[in-house]
Amino acid sequence: MNASQGSAPPGPRPVVDEGPAALVAALEDAPSALWFVTGPEQHTVWANARARELGPAPDDLPVVGGRPVAEIVASVLRTGRPETLSGSLVHGGPPVTVSVRPLAAGGDPGAVLVVEGGDGAAPLPGDGETPPDVVAEAQHSLLPPSLPLLPDVRLSGSYHPATSERAAGGDWYDVVPLGHGRLALVIGDAVGSGVPAAAAMSRLRGAMRSSALRDPAPAAVLAALDDFAAQMDDVQGASVFYAVLDVATGGLSFAAAGHPAPLLVHADGSTGYLPVTARPPLGTLPGAATPVARAELEPGATLVLYSDGAVAAPGPPPSEGLGRLTEVARAALADPDALDAEAVAGLAARIAGGLLTGDGRPDDVAVLVAHRRARSVEPLRLDLTAVPAALPAVRRRLSAWLTTLGMGEQDRVGVMVAVGEACANAAEHAYRGTEPGPMQVTAAVDVDGVLTVTVHDEGTWRPPDRDPGDRGRGLLIMRQLVDGMVVRGEHGTTVTLRTRLRQTPDEEPEHPAGGTDASIVVDREGEGPVVRAAGDVDMVSAEQLRIRLLEASHGGTVRVELDLGEVTLFSSAAVRVVLAVAAIAEAEGWRLVVHAPAGGVTRHILEVSGLERLVELR
Repeated sequence: MNASQGSAPPGPRPVVDEGPAALVAALEDAPSALWFVTGPEQHTVWANARARELGPAPDDLPVVGGRPVAEIVASVLRTGRPETLSGSLVHGGPPVTVSVRPLAAGGDPGAVLVVEGGDGAAPLPGDGETPPDVVAEAQHSLLPPSLPLLPDVRLSGSYHPATSERAAGGDWYDVVPLGHGRLALVIGDAVGSGVPAAAAMSRLRGAMRSSALRDPAPAAVLAALDDFAAQMDDVQGASVFYAVLDVATGGLSFAAAGHPAPLLVHADGSTGYLPVTARPPLGTLPGAATPVARAELEPGATLVLYSDGAVAAPGPPPSEGLGRLTEVARAALADPDALDAEAVAGLAARIAGGLLTGDGRPDDVAVLVAHRRARSVEPLRLDLTAVPAALPAVRRRLSAWLTTLGMGEQDRVGVMVAVGEACANAAEHAYRGTEPGPMQVTAAVDVDGVLTVTVHDEGTWRPPDRDPGDRGRGLLIMRQLVDGMVVRGEHGTTVTLRTRLRQTPDEEPEHPAGGTDASIVVDREGEGPVVRAAGDVDMVSAEQLRIRLLEASHGGTVRVELDLGEVTLFSSAAVRVVLAVAAIAEAEGWRLVVHAPAGGVTRHILEVSGLERLVELR
């Protein structure tokens, strides 16, 4: 087999919380004006785009509610007490709300000033129309971008903002892999609404992850969050439910602070709420005890975590909301056989969508679902002869097995391309000059969601050529598509591929994907392959773009062109993909050609990103 020793698989990925960066990006385009100021002189540290339009500093603003805005800010800086006033910034103008909250900045007294439309829809002076709701966008960007994909437990998470923009923001969920087959399942609700609530949620979620990775015990995590909330005014009073699940046994230990008990739907369809002991919200009662309870998630059972917006509504008693949640969840889980055979993805969104009434949604709703499979996915083993004719069978069997596991199409493509390269190497090189021999393909997922695929042959080890040209570089492709790879040449050749499996959270059911999905295809009709993209290349389709570029270029070893002429949206994730492929091309001695119409948005994004220095723009 023409291969070389690969690098060892990486250890657990460090937890990187991209929340702050995502929040800053959302705040920059927020319809509300925001200034961050410090010191007696009210020095503006940062202001978003809307604030810069109204005035670079608070003292540029006129009187509101009978008081100069600069005077309000000065009072908050001096006393450390927040203030909120309503009025108009201009005579006869639309009503606005001015909020000023203390915020320490590098040891100096600071404050954040927020000016927003008083009714949640009225524009500020100079606005021509109501801006889009960026609160929901900011909230979505701060929630986990993916959930673990496990062989024994399927997860589904979904967030739905309130119908009123003024009520949105603050509800959140998270799943933290703890190792050794354990998961932390968390759901909570920060106090307040709007961008400030989203910011509080982001800080609370980050504190929770940090605490859980140090000591995941429920009592320890809630104690740490209590201390954190006591020091942060905007986090104080938040509610949270926290549980640690052993995915192999179904054992569950949990505790809550001011949060409603999750719903447990048993395998036989019976339901009940977990026995949560009432405890004050975070940071409201120093030294409060944290009672920890235990339960079991038996095979076929489903745990439904939810924020209080799922059951709270003006008028009806809480029992009615809990009853409705029970009915909706039971209906969504009516066919346990289908749940076990198909992906559970979308279940949280279906439950949240089922709670929507004709009056809209008065509060945010976050739902996190954990379904324990009635039957585990058994490992895959294929015993074949190492010939090219065996490759289609490998693709069919592996694709079906990965689908049963719950992998989406885009994720499957990357794994299958990597495995296909390993099998092709065995078929072409392992038994060169002799009769074809055996080839074995195995695939399994451990309790932490790490997929391991091995391709083994009993042929002769052959070190790679010094310059293999455009062929024989399958290892480069495999390294680009999986997290880790090891190649061993003892008793034949064994290629081991490892990657951590993840799934994306659910989309909102009332906003299904429309006709703006990206289309990414490889055109091989010309002299060389051309990857053609069309539509909205967002974060999800950017991954598909990466796979297609690597597939068409054989991991960067073959010259390829990229046609973006029909692209209507080109996200920052897509820019990173082009940057990565351009760097690979440069290392391989060729230059990536990118077709983007002059004067178009995509061309502008590429130029602003500095990619014109790395690619050939046409």
